[in-house]
Amino acid sequence: MEPKTGRLVVLSCIDGSPAALAGIQEGDELIEINGQKVIGIDSEAAAQKLRGRVGTTVTVKFLTVNLPREHIKLSPISSAIIPHRTPDGRQSKTGYVKLSAFSQTAAVEMENAIQEMEGQGVESYILDLRNNPGGLVKVGLDVAKIWLDGDETLVNTVDREGNMLPISMVDGHAVTHHPLVVLVNEGSASASEILAGHYTIMAEQFLSGTKPLGREEFRVTELHDGSALFVTVAKYLALALHDIDKVGIMPDVQCTTNMLNSPSELMKDKTSVSSLEADSCIMVAEHELDIQESEGTAS
Repeated sequence: MEPKTGRLVVLSCIDGSPAALAGIQEGDELIEINGQKVIGIDSEAAAQKLRGRVGTTVTVKFLTVNLPREHIKLSPISSAIIPHRTPDGRQSKTGYVKLSAFSQTAAVEMENAIQEMEGQGVESYILDLRNNPGGLVKVGLDVAKIWLDGDETLVNTVDREGNMLPISMVDGHAVTHHPLVVLVNEGSASASEILAGHYTIMAEQFLSGTKPLGREEFRVTELHDGSALFVTVAKYLALALHDIDKVGIMPDVQCTTNMLNSPSELMKDKTSVSSLEADSCIMVAEHELDIQESEGTAS
């Protein structure tokens, strides 16, 4: 027992003991024994409660207070392969990719995920942009290139004077030519809408979900002595040259979105095949992929 605080703290664990095998470490604080709080009792009384006949069990609760600080890598990409049976009875594989934000590493990680799934025989893809608030627009355009070949206009911008400037790629080489469905909802914004709108209009890909936010203006930040100034300098236009600011992109197919990325689900397994197969929008997306295959609309 610590004299100043009265807390019961583990000083050491005997090697090979049940406590050591359970992962209890030096410095852990004892909180409960068999459901009873240990506040106010001394170490001898606690030891009496812990002792018992060989082979019986005791339930204890500890507070670990010596967690080491480490660098944590947060990936914007999670993926899974969903087994899928086509209408003609053939067994195929659908690659599912959840893109949570257009962070600096997103395009590279996306390309790596697609290449890995290509090597595993995936024949179609679902790109989930639901609740993706956007991020780096350049990264969104780099993600778009994964499905595109040749010389293509990726997006159009219009400045304050009404001058239009297309942003294009030259001599692109797609990572995959397999069909794609993009999932969005009202939480999809900024770079998500640029990417989704691109696939919908140019590549004849299917966009499924609920209507996204329609927030397409971008801003330049200038820092002066620690302050920031946000200035709207231009806005993006969909490839059909219509303004989607505050209007959004209407999906080709509507579905009711069952959210996959609640905090509890993310902590468990955000891309478990069982949870994906139970998602209604995933089911709609697979149906649209079947239609693309039957009509030969793969890009």
